[in-house]
Amino acid sequence: MATSSIVRPQRESRDSVVIRFAGDSGDGMQVTGSQFTLETALAGSDFSTFPDFPAEIRAPTGTTVGVSAFQIHFGGKDVMTPGDAVDVLVAMNPAALTVELGNLRVGGTVIVDTAAFNERNLNKAGYERNPLDDDSLAKYQVLKFDITKLTADAVKPHGLSSREAHLCRNMWALGLLLWMYGYERAATIDWLKRKFAKKPVIAEANVAALNAGHAFGETAEMAEHMVGYVVPKAEVQPGRYRTVSGTEGLAWGLVAGMRAAGIEKMVFAGYPITPASALLHTLANLRAYGVITFQAEDEIAASGAALGAAYAGALGVTSSSGPGIALKTEMLGLAIATELPLVVIDSQRAGPSTGMPTKAEQSDLFQAVHGRNADAPLAVVAPVSTADCFDIAIEAVRIATKYMTPVIILSDGYLAHAAEPWRIPREADLPRFPITYRTDPEGFHPFLRDPDTLARPWVKPGTPQLEHRIGGLERDYDTGHISYDPDNHARMTNARADKIAGIANDIPLQTVALGEDHGKLAVVGWGSTFGAIHQAVKIARDEGTDVAHIHVRYLSPFPRNLGELLKRYERVLVPEMNNGQLVKLLRAEYLVDAEGFSKVTGKPFRVTDIVQRIRGGAPPPSEGSGLGGEAG
Repeated sequence: MATSSIVRPQRESRDSVVIRFAGDSGDGMQVTGSQFTLETALAGSDFSTFPDFPAEIRAPTGTTVGVSAFQIHFGGKDVMTPGDAVDVLVAMNPAALTVELGNLRVGGTVIVDTAAFNERNLNKAGYERNPLDDDSLAKYQVLKFDITKLTADAVKPHGLSSREAHLCRNMWALGLLLWMYGYERAATIDWLKRKFAKKPVIAEANVAALNAGHAFGETAEMAEHMVGYVVPKAEVQPGRYRTVSGTEGLAWGLVAGMRAAGIEKMVFAGYPITPASALLHTLANLRAYGVITFQAEDEIAASGAALGAAYAGALGVTSSSGPGIALKTEMLGLAIATELPLVVIDSQRAGPSTGMPTKAEQSDLFQAVHGRNADAPLAVVAPVSTADCFDIAIEAVRIATKYMTPVIILSDGYLAHAAEPWRIPREADLPRFPITYRTDPEGFHPFLRDPDTLARPWVKPGTPQLEHRIGGLERDYDTGHISYDPDNHARMTNARADKIAGIANDIPLQTVALGEDHGKLAVVGWGSTFGAIHQAVKIARDEGTDVAHIHVRYLSPFPRNLGELLKRYERVLVPEMNNGQLVKLLRAEYLVDAEGFSKVTGKPFRVTDIVQRIRGGAPPPSEGSGLGGEAG
């Protein structure tokens, strides 16, 4: 009997690729994306991820509100965002296709599970007819597979129930995508065996589904129409690397900061809230490194516990998102009045109130800088990337302990869950800033100030002859006793303000991230907008535009040269994921005619939108549905 051989095209080379896995909340898209990320990292590619999931723990099956997605942008170049236009969309049901198709570039590939496109699911997704049977997807390359049946066939020898077999579909899809980009499966197989160590049959079935998806890409008759790709390795500095999320970076940075300060214990007190809860979960596994975690009954109790730990001489840390930070406000005022070191992490989300819990914004800047009663200044810093979360946490500990002040770290929902490669620093290269507890009773009072930093002494309770009282009532500048004297209150108010303002002399001068330190236009950002702004400015500069990128990590106080730097540009544009907060602070502080560029859709900026604004045009009407990423 004659056999026919399939002639497959050679793998095509791609500098970078954007893939988006999308399906129902129960389809395992976050797991699929995470494991593809792991294999990507081990293959040596640079990458940036964007987990995008609904707020509901379990939204109604098959509905558009329940679509969960995971996007990864990977390649051999310097990848700084999760990508603008999607190259490959994996849609596990009609709802995922409805919600995510607008992100797919014209000519891109969409992979669908045909079994999910039944009448019931189509109706839930709002389709009057099956899009797989008409020409509505004509501008895309559509690969239609009965993933449900193919998965069931692959796991049949393991005796799974129909429901258990259905839950393996994501591994089949992952296997297919790993074949498509020439990646290995070993790390995922090891992970499955560890995850389901107590359920070996489930582990074996998922491995079988993974292998079946990979084999399908290699051997099925459809393979002649499926193109495999080769993505080059990234050129990186020598060293040891691992994948890091913003949450992990903050957790490890806090521990490194505690060690750098020479503090024995860190007490982290928190209350569950999306997207900040993951930090409590991560730190709970670091007990061996001197970390004590405490889940309080509410946000106020959590901040009070952290502040009490700081009074006792430990590193006090608490975290939340916007609504929880609002509840912590009174305790933050007490921390400012008592002048105790406290690190507060705000993983910002779309608001106000409950808002959109799983969607990112940068809308807590005003709250962080000014959101307390009376004149109550503190320090505010913001990481620019997931990897930078490690460094910013160390810096927050340094400032808090040196200046005896609360420090707020403004992260956001995107940074908290996104991941990128991180070069693990050598312990010998980490900073050291050992603190000194006051033990000398000579001339002591609790608000005796260091002449350079204006910080008061840090005294552990029980230190002999240093018994003292602190609290929320105003204190006498010269004795530390309670005082209602109006002139003394003015003096103490100014001292607290001067202490925070003086931090500007102890932080780096503001630099230009890309471009010249003068010119026609400066694009100024803060926080997680770094990658999109940087790539947009790079594209504009390659086109010959006189434009520079400035990114501000220190938001209170600002770097002492920031105002002078901004005035060297004819125009200042400030893209931010809020309705114009940094732009107002810059206008108020420096009287510069800065113009805002706001995005409040709960999703990061797209590079193309910033490029268009730099060119002088308005963002397209569809801007709100886009994702931050490199253009082209």
